[in-house]
This record gives sequence, structure tokens and C-alpha cells, in this order.
Amino acid sequence: MLPDTSAITRTAFRTLNQVVRPVLATGLGNPWPIGAGAVVVETTGRKSGLPRQVPLVAVRLGDKVAVSTVRGDSHWFANLEANDDAKVQLGGEFRDARACTTRGPLNVAVLSTA
Repeated sequence: MLPDTSAITRTAFRTLNQVVRPVLATGLGNPWPIGAGAVVVETTGRKSGLPRQVPLVAVRLGDKVAVSTVRGDSHWFANLEANDDAKVQLGGEFRDARACTTRGPLNVAVLSTA
């Protein structure tokens, strides 16, 4: 019997996120007003209604932050599709944001913080 690779993938991402999220919370690795880096995005769980935080690689241009995934089953992306209210952590502080999502070969969410 083959192992359930989706369970392995989920476990790997959860473990990685537990290590990366506290580092990003300090602002270390966040993108400058123009540039690339990593951020923590907070969504509202579409089923649970609870806040969910995930570290993501991002590109920032002023008050817009773009994040993406090639995985069609990313829960954070589905949460943003269900509810476009979000928060993005920059410089150690969460900022309210509104997400605009687009599905395709690369699923993209642009978070506007202004």
C-alpha cells in the first residue's frame, strides 16, 4: 500500500510553517515597499470561521502584496475566495487587507492594504 502523500505534504507544510511564522512575525524577511520577501497572511476559515495564519512568499509594490500557489487545494487560497477580508503581517504588525483572487496555472491573490 502506498502512503497518503497528501497527508505527508500537509504535515511537512505545518511543520515548516511553525518554524517560519515566528521569524516573519518579527518583520525579518518581509518585503520592502518594493520587492520580494515573505509575509504572514491571515484568513478566516471558510468552514470554521476561525482565523488561520500562513507564511507565504510575496511580492510587494507599495500597498499591494501579491501571493500565489500552484497547488489547487491550498486552503488559504480557498479561504480568500470565500471571504476577501484578510490581514497581512508587515514589519511585525498585521494590516487589514482586501484580497482579489484569480485562479489559473498560478493561483494569485493580490492583497490591498490601503
